[in-house]
Amino acid sequence: MNIGARARRIVTVATPQTTVVEAARLMREHHVGALVVIDGRQAGDPPVGIVTDRDLIVEVIAVGLDPNLILVGDVMTTRVVVAHEGDDIFDAVRLMRSRGVRRLPVLDRERRLVGILAMDDMIDILVDELGGVVKTISRGADREARTRSSKVGRMTPQNLS
Repeated sequence: MNIGARARRIVTVATPQTTVVEAARLMREHHVGALVVIDGRQAGDPPVGIVTDRDLIVEVIAVGLDPNLILVGDVMTTRVVVAHEGDDIFDAVRLMRSRGVRRLPVLDRERRLVGILAMDDMIDILVDELGGVVKTISRGADREARTRSSKVGRMTPQNLS
């Protein structure tokens, strides 16, 4: 299964000039924990950074800075770990684990932003997949029980000799 099939296609974005207060408002309004930072306001602009709710707390609030005066560009992570639409979902899990990130902006072949995949999304995907495995095992066991019971019913001492 590839990432493009499961990535969220609506991405909440900010620019480096967005204030931290506005970034927090956007996160609250859109119920997200991170904003992908782009240089412009055009759909598909490649990411230049990512800012998380944790960045706002640790880098601004916890040290007593005025969030009205601090810009997203001052606190964003600029080394953005990204995935591509055609990447395998399990490769994305490995990438997230190895790079210590919980969110992956998703790019198309032209490196345009087309979605985002969060660890929470991955958990949902993996739970769905594991549920399918459990159903397969259960159906196999049910089928075996039916098959064996019908064979046993046909077995009599006369048939076995």
